[in-house]
Amino acid sequence: MDSRCSSSADSRLTGRGPGSNNGTPIGARGDSCEVGEKKCISDVRRTFCLFVTFDLLFITMLWIIELNVNGGIQKQLEKEVLHYDYHASFFDIFLLAVFRFAALILAYAVCKLRHWWAIAITTATSCAFLIVKVILSKVILMVAFGYLLPIISFVLAWIETWLLDFKVLPQENEDENRYQSIMDATERVPPLGPGPLSDGQFYSPPESVADSDEELDDKHDPEIGLIQ
Repeated sequence: MDSRCSSSADSRLTGRGPGSNNGTPIGARGDSCEVGEKKCISDVRRTFCLFVTFDLLFITMLWIIELNVNGGIQKQLEKEVLHYDYHASFFDIFLLAVFRFAALILAYAVCKLRHWWAIAITTATSCAFLIVKVILSKVILMVAFGYLLPIISFVLAWIETWLLDFKVLPQENEDENRYQSIMDATERVPPLGPGPLSDGQFYSPPESVADSDEELDDKHDPEIGLIQ
């Protein structure tokens, strides 16, 4: 009888009696919320933006090396920037890398576009400009960087296109479908309220007849109580 009383009191204090369902489902709902949490920018898109930044930095480094090899950076800057000549300068290839960087970061990092039209414009512009540059440029025959800068710029532009079209957009579509399925599953699950009350939670044991008789005898016979 005492054990049943203590278990009843414990169940009332903890609020987790036989009919209580508030423990595990709350944790399960919390886990589902963590799984279904949607990121601000995906990992593959972040990798793509890093590669676009690498494109700009790599072309800039190669152009600075070309300036230093051909007679000093300051002198070549005056020749290629201040006295720009389309047939004898690599400054336009550097500007082309800046154009790709600005357009792609604005489109896919800031605006978070999920279409290929922006990179199609940058790749088509880069390819057309570089092909014409290789055909008409005179500096290609003079220095080794005349071949290196246009080829590397052409390859990097197509690698960016491949990353976006075959990695970023398909992976994000797959993540979006998974996220939507998780949200639909959580919406279909009915909310779990408090369970039905159990008789064990409000169980009060009946008084024993033998115990009550003994208490009455003790009250009517004070000598027995003193002897005990």
